Amino acid sequence: MTTQSQAIEVEVVEIDGATPPARFETPEASAPRQSWQVNWQGRARKLDSRWWPLWVLLGALAVVLLLTVGLVLGIVFVIFRTLRGIIRALFR
Repeated sequence: MTTQSQAIEVEVVEIDGATPPARFETPEASAPRQSWQVNWQGRARKLDSRWWPLWVLLGALAVVLLLTVGLVLGIVFVIFRTLRGIIRALFR
């Protein structure tokens, strides 16, 4: 015989002359895999506190990108207005 312990599955029919209470399994207990919507329902509304450094980094990156795009658009607008003014001055 091996040194590993062997599991024996038994069903208790009677203990001291009385039957054990019946076990009722609910459908939730018998189905271990649930829908992902049930498990993630409350998590979509709150951020996990373990990930706050990532959210800070991503937020800072988003702010930098927005400021860069705004600055580029502002420079293009100023160049356009300047060229338009020069062209108007030349053809009047």
